[in-house]
Amino acid sequence: MDNYLIQSTLNDVSEAESENILRPTSLNSYVGQEKIKSNLRVYISAALKRCENLDHVLLYGPPGLGKTTLAHIIANELNSNIIVTSGPAIERAADLAAILTNLNTNDVLFIDEIHRLNHSVEEILYPAMEDFCLDFIVGKGPSAKSLRLPLKPFTLVGATTKAGRLSGPLRDRFGVHARLEMYTPDQLDIIITNSANILKTKINNDASKEISTRSRGTPRIANRLLKRVRDFALVKNGGDIDLNITKFALEAMGIDSLGLDTTDKSVLMALMDKFNGRPVGLDTIAASTNEDANTIEDVYEPYLLQIGFIARTPRGRIALPNAYKHFNIPITKEANFQLDIFTKEAVNEDDII
Repeated sequence: MDNYLIQSTLNDVSEAESENILRPTSLNSYVGQEKIKSNLRVYISAALKRCENLDHVLLYGPPGLGKTTLAHIIANELNSNIIVTSGPAIERAADLAAILTNLNTNDVLFIDEIHRLNHSVEEILYPAMEDFCLDFIVGKGPSAKSLRLPLKPFTLVGATTKAGRLSGPLRDRFGVHARLEMYTPDQLDIIITNSANILKTKINNDASKEISTRSRGTPRIANRLLKRVRDFALVKNGGDIDLNITKFALEAMGIDSLGLDTTDKSVLMALMDKFNGRPVGLDTIAASTNEDANTIEDVYEPYLLQIGFIARTPRGRIALPNAYKHFNIPITKEANFQLDIFTKEAVNEDDII
């Protein structure tokens, strides 16, 4: 049993290390997000020339697009140390105060899932971000005194998948806002080729393009699929990744031509088949697919919305014609009726000339 636990731990470490070595370390090696990279080059160069800290940066967008990687790159480009934490990990204001007081000049503090900071912790951040100080109340009642502890200038990089859940005062204290966009298949193709070279795996162009088209516009998914296809290639194809072994591996994993997996298909089939095209609430979809509602909303739904397979309506989620076409399912009268209602609701009559 002990040997099994040791081996499992070693496997986890190996997987984490392979994930880390695939991360680019500079803006030049970071693929995609050209507008963000161009602006960051200017902001970072200006900060270095003035010998000042970079203004605080907010990175937001769907998961897996490279927010954490970009935070590390910012620290590397600034020649600064980076301290990494997350919103849920900072439970008390004292925890954040301890982190802030240990920062050195121009260090980068990266807080992932910053939208999940609790209110008392968030209050500590306001003076820290604006004035580089911590405000404390010492004592109680009439004898209470306010003390201000100075901090060394630092750069806060916050990452979130839900920028709308940030409070206005916190969001406004970030001087740089960067929204990461989904990647194109061509950009993912470059990432997959680069990752294969780092992993010392031979992959041909057709196989790389096949993986890129099934990666849902997300580098994290592209690298994950590459590593799993590499496993199939090693066992069944001598290690080389070609188009045939790629298609075989992806089909074995249940990934279709658009990158839809088993859960995506379950959600869509629930909308089209189980509920006959009627609008369905998120909790009902979760119960019918035996999946967590938050997971569906945060992980699966954004991509289905992006490719035009589902829509959110005031009455619930409905499947759109593209989804019926993809699965070769005829649109029933009930579904067609709901789609007509959705179309009428989507049109703003005031805009009609």
